[in-house]
Amino acid sequence: MSSVKQVSDEVQPRSYWRCSKQDFFPEQSFDNWGTYRYALSQTAYRFKDRLLSRSDDANETTELRKQSENDLKRCLTWWDLTWFGFGSVIGAGIFVLTGQECHDHAGPSIVLSYVVSGISAMLSVFCYTEFAIEIPVAGGSFAYLRVELGDFAAFITAANILLESIVGSAAVSRSWTSYFTSLLNKHPNSLRIHTNLTEGYNLLDPIAVAVLAIASAIAMASTRKTSYLNWVASAANTFVILFVLIAGFAHADTSNLTPFFPFGAKGVFQAAAIVYFAYGGFDSIATMAEETRNPSKDIPLGLLGSMSIITVIYCLMALSLPMMQKYSSIDRDAAYSTAFESVGMKWAKYLVALGALKGMTTVLLVGALAQARYTTHIARAHMIPPWFALVHPKTRTPINATLLITICAGCIAFFSSLDVLTALLSISTLFIFMMMAVALLVRRYYSRGVTPKTNLLKLVAFLLVIIASSMGTSAYWGLYPGEWIGYTITVPIWFLGTLGISLLPQQRTPKVWGVPLVPWLPSLSIATNLFLMGSLKASAFMRFGICTVIMLIYYFFFGLHATYDLAHQQQKMDTTRILEEHVVGKEGSNEDSGIA
Repeated sequence: MSSVKQVSDEVQPRSYWRCSKQDFFPEQSFDNWGTYRYALSQTAYRFKDRLLSRSDDANETTELRKQSENDLKRCLTWWDLTWFGFGSVIGAGIFVLTGQECHDHAGPSIVLSYVVSGISAMLSVFCYTEFAIEIPVAGGSFAYLRVELGDFAAFITAANILLESIVGSAAVSRSWTSYFTSLLNKHPNSLRIHTNLTEGYNLLDPIAVAVLAIASAIAMASTRKTSYLNWVASAANTFVILFVLIAGFAHADTSNLTPFFPFGAKGVFQAAAIVYFAYGGFDSIATMAEETRNPSKDIPLGLLGSMSIITVIYCLMALSLPMMQKYSSIDRDAAYSTAFESVGMKWAKYLVALGALKGMTTVLLVGALAQARYTTHIARAHMIPPWFALVHPKTRTPINATLLITICAGCIAFFSSLDVLTALLSISTLFIFMMMAVALLVRRYYSRGVTPKTNLLKLVAFLLVIIASSMGTSAYWGLYPGEWIGYTITVPIWFLGTLGISLLPQQRTPKVWGVPLVPWLPSLSIATNLFLMGSLKASAFMRFGICTVIMLIYYFFFGLHATYDLAHQQQKMDTTRILEEHVVGKEGSNEDSGIA
C-alpha cells in the first residue's frame, strides 16, 4: 500500500506556484544548522573539489534540464534569431552611448571606437557560435565555462552575467525615459522625481520601472509572441535607422570633424570600452539555443549574420552624428534628436526619438527573454536557488527567473543614473567575453583523459603568458599613453604565447562549425577585451571589485555547498544506475546460459 502511495505522489505533478524551504534550499547542507555548520567546516575541501571538477556536454544538455521540470518550447528559427539579434543590440548602445562618449571622450573619432569594439565583439561572436552549436542550452556562456573551466570560473562568470543582466536592463529603461521626454518635447529629467540623495542617485525614475515590468510581462507570456512583436518593432526601427543615415549624411558638415581626435587616442579607447556595451546583446541569441529548432544551422546564420550587419550600421551612425553637430554641442542624453534639430529638421527629432524608443523597447523585450534563460540555467546548477529554474507548464517560459531579474533591475533603475551604470556594465561584459575566449582554447587543446599532462601544463603556461602580456599592454597604455617602447616587449610576448599554443596538437575538432584561425583569433579576443578593460576608469574597477567581493561571500557561504551537494548527488545516482544496469545485464546473461 505504501509503495502505491509513493508512486501516486511521484506521478502527481507539483504546482508551479509553490514556495517552501525545499524549493529554495533542497540540498543536504541546508537541512538544519548542524548540517550547515558541518558544510562550512568543509569549505576548503569542497572548494578544491569544485575548482578541479568539470561538467560535460551531456550533463548540461540533458541532466540539468530536468531541474526545470518542464522543457522550454522549441519554436525559433534562424529568422527569429536574426531579428532577435537586431532587437537585442540596436537601440541601447547607438542611440544612448554614442552621444555621451562622443561628447565626453572621443569626439568625431567615436567612429573608430565603434570599429575597435566591433572587431573585438566579432571575435567573441565566433567563440559563442561554436559553443552554442555544440552545447545548445539556455545557460549560454555559463554552461560553456562549466564544461571547460569548472564550477568556480563558471560562478564568477554567472555572477557577472546576473550583474550585467540587471544593470543592463536598468540602464536601457533609464534611457527609455530620456527619449520619451524628448518625444514630448520636454527636458530629459522632467519626468523624473528630484530628491536630495547623492548625485547620480537623486533622480528617481518610475517610468523606467513601468517599462521594465511591461516588457517582462510580455516575455513571460510567450516566447513565440515576443518574437512576433520583436519582428514588427525591429522592422520599424530599421526604417528609422535608414532615415538617420540618409538625412544625417545629407546634412553633414565635414568641418565638424575637426579636430578628429580632440581627446587623443586614449579617448578613442576609453569610448570603445564603454560603447562595447552596445554589442553585448548578441550573447542573447546563444541563450535561445535550447528553444531553437535546428541549432547547428540556425545559430550561425542568426549570430554571424545579424552581427556583421549591425557592426556596419553602428559605424555609419556613429560617423553621421558628429558630422551633423559639433561634438562639444551634442546632447549627452538624446544626441540624435537634438542633432537633427540643430540642422533645421526639428520635426525629425520626433521620428528619431520614436525609433530610439522602439529600439530600446526591443532591447528590453529580448533582454527579458535572454536574461531569464541565463538565470534559469544558473539555477539548474543550484548556484542560486533552484526555484528560479522552474519552467511554467503552460507558457513554457521561466517566470520565476524573469521576475528575479525584473525586480532587481527595477530597483536599480529607479535610483541610478546612466553613467553610473554603463561603466560597471562594460567591465562585466568584457570580463565574460575574455573568459569565453580562454574557454574555447581549452576546449580545442585539452580533453580529459586524452591530453598528456605535459601538454596540459604547456597549455596553462601559454595561456598565462597571453593573459599576462595582454594585461601588461593594457597597463602600459594607461600609464604611458604617449610612449611605445613597452609594446616592443608585451606584444612579442603575447605573440610567442599564442605561437606556443599553435604548436600543440588540437584535441577536438568542431562537429559542424568552428572558429577559424585557432588559436590566433581567440588569443586576439583575450588581448582586445583585456585592453578595453584597462581603458576604463579606476572607479569602474572599484565598483567591479566591490561586486566581486560580495559575489565571493555569497559563493563561499551558499553557492559552493549547494553545487557540491548537487554534483555528488548526481554522482551517486550515476553510480547506482551503472550498478543496476550491470546487475540487469548479468541476470540476462545467466538466463541466456540457462536456456542454452
